Amino acid sequence: MHYRTLGRSGLKVSNLVLGTMTIGGGGAFAKVGDQDAAMGARLIDMALEAGVNMLDTADIYSAGICEERLGEAIKGRRNRLLLASKVRFPTGDKGPNDRGLSRHHIIEACEASLRRLGTDYLDLYWCHSWDGQTPLDETLRAFDDLVGAGKIRYLGVSNFSAWHIMKMLAAAERESRIRPVAQQIHYTLEAREAEHELLPVAVDQGIEAVIWSPIAGGLLTGKYRRGKPQPEGTRHAAEWNEPPVTDLERLYDIVEVLVEVADGLPGASPVQVGLAWLLAQPGVNSLIVGARTEAQLAETLKAADLTLPQEALDRLEAVSRRPLPYPLWHQMRTAADRPSPADLVAYGAHLKDGS
Repeated sequence: MHYRTLGRSGLKVSNLVLGTMTIGGGGAFAKVGDQDAAMGARLIDMALEAGVNMLDTADIYSAGICEERLGEAIKGRRNRLLLASKVRFPTGDKGPNDRGLSRHHIIEACEASLRRLGTDYLDLYWCHSWDGQTPLDETLRAFDDLVGAGKIRYLGVSNFSAWHIMKMLAAAERESRIRPVAQQIHYTLEAREAEHELLPVAVDQGIEAVIWSPIAGGLLTGKYRRGKPQPEGTRHAAEWNEPPVTDLERLYDIVEVLVEVADGLPGASPVQVGLAWLLAQPGVNSLIVGARTEAQLAETLKAADLTLPQEALDRLEAVSRRPLPYPLWHQMRTAADRPSPADLVAYGAHLKDGS
């Protein structure tokens, strides 16, 4: 396991973070997993033993059941780990104010998460998504107050657009409020849209990326192959359609190369190769990994120490690359004589081979 400083904070986070969405099994989240506290505790022990130092959850996971079971699972372990949760969505039918990033909802949701988790503080509190109606000063003031009260230590954002992040950073600087240290985003070999804006922001502003669903909800495990039946017992078989796939043939092409690369590396699996590719990308700090079984987690944890040879990185780059959208293709043609490191995140690979 390796540890990276999270953004412009002083916090060291393992390059693999244990996701807990599989704990709980309430409502729609039953399609993802229904682990009890005992199973959660076993997975946490495995992760801690491997060097993982952060757990990631959210109040919306199974409408709070996940946090409750996680709270049971971490008893006696709290001082050994960093704990992150999220706020934005409703956890029940509590009326129109049980959502968003208003002061009202942030304070109430934080207090509820702390009760369910059985802890006095969160190491990292994520805005789970954007709220286009609440003034940013109100949102940031609420998080500032939670820091002052000792209830959260760091702030992050999740599923924001790049302009959302820049607007929040400007508000934080203008009002001398808490500054987010990281962004939680979706990014995989299959879904590389984050390279257009979000990862350049990560590099330029120090808002590093923590990746959710890094193997695309199981699509990049090597089980989904062209011409073969869809595997049973998976999220997508249970009609959990996140993340969406827009080009199935491209997905199959990527999986074929993943499998071939893994076959050429002693002891490696497609899962490990896909995760190692992500860890090699600029602006990426950590990957949130989950598992339904101990065997799945054991396989995944080995990715933390896998370094891919350049030939493998080049093959994966070539098979998964997407065309540049405007204005990036124009910038590559007209502004590449004076690029910043962030610009090269967006179009550097295309510039290298003239594509």
